[in-house]
Amino acid sequence: MTMLSPLQDCAATIEALIFASDRPIRERELIVHVPDNMDLAEVIAAIALRYDATSGIELCQVGDGWAFRTKAEIAERLSQHKQVERPLSRAALEVLAIIAYHQPITRAEIEEIRGISLSKGTMDILLELGWIKPRGRRRTPGRPLTWGTSPAFLDHFGLADIGDLPGMDDLKAAGLLRKGQILGALMDHTSQNDDLDDEDDSDADFLEDGLLEAGYDGDGHA
Repeated sequence: MTMLSPLQDCAATIEALIFASDRPIRERELIVHVPDNMDLAEVIAAIALRYDATSGIELCQVGDGWAFRTKAEIAERLSQHKQVERPLSRAALEVLAIIAYHQPITRAEIEEIRGISLSKGTMDILLELGWIKPRGRRRTPGRPLTWGTSPAFLDHFGLADIGDLPGMDDLKAAGLLRKGQILGALMDHTSQNDDLDDEDDSDADFLEDGLLEAGYDGDGHA
């Protein structure tokens, strides 16, 4: 039997953990399996080397987690085998975009940007998909609940982190910035992070009853 070095042995364990997970597995979950005298970054690098240009899959960073994904050029050939999903409604897409670019953001602020009240169920759809999650409460009257995107959102859209979202120039070039003045005027809104407390940083299922009771009433209202 081939003897593995300590690094190789640890890399094999971390590789198996990432492979077996049905979601990007966070670094803080992986670090507990890494010896004190070893760096997780070094282990990740050793795993990534196994998936070179000849491989059809690659190790990808998703937020503060890691996952194995099919390489983009290979995925195109497999597209015919992908399940066709029901597209999101225009309203849901607008709300998702607003949350992504202005997070953390309250329900009232979402409605202000859209210029229309949120219909019942729009937030429910995004919650059921796991693409948004509560981000804490504002230190303002009423302590409104704020929302942000989740690691599942990054994973679905192939983003390493939220900074990989298309910028203003990219959106304009693609002809997608139809509400440019509104989005542009409120782009600084994302700097309000310091107005939050009690931020939820867990990867737990935020549709569980405890969290629903704490900040979401199940009817699309915070």
